[in-house]
Amino acid sequence: MTTENARPEPPATSPSIVLLTLARRIESELGAALAPLGLTVGRLGLLGHIAGVPGASFSDLARMSGITVQSVHTAVKALSGAGLVRDSTARAGSASRLEITPEGARLMDEAMRAVAEVDERLFGAAADPIQRQVGDAVRAAFAGLTPPQPSG
Repeated sequence: MTTENARPEPPATSPSIVLLTLARRIESELGAALAPLGLTVGRLGLLGHIAGVPGASFSDLARMSGITVQSVHTAVKALSGAGLVRDSTARAGSASRLEITPEGARLMDEAMRAVAEVDERLFGAAADPIQRQVGDAVRAAFAGLTPPQPSG
């Protein structure tokens, strides 16, 4: 075989590209699973932060979510309008103390069941073996860790 006909070597595997490709698929699948519940991936994340870190400030929520404080205010207003969160202080000039409502907790439970179904489909026993390995590695990396606490 001449060099003209030789097959090129396969490209080096880039973890960044592989994870980005997988992340897009996960986000698409989660978005489809959450849509019937009236949630987006971002709003579910924000609702989860509010539920998991009681008393988190808007700045804390923005930092945890990777979005701007203005975007958090907009999203929280929508979640509040839907009856999913409330501000337990609700006084002008006071720092907000956001908390999840019983309806928000119910919706979170339903959303987490949808997330579990997506996890099983993408990373469970019948999934692609490489995706199963990724899922196992993520679970192992976070096993036993406690969630971060809000600052000041």
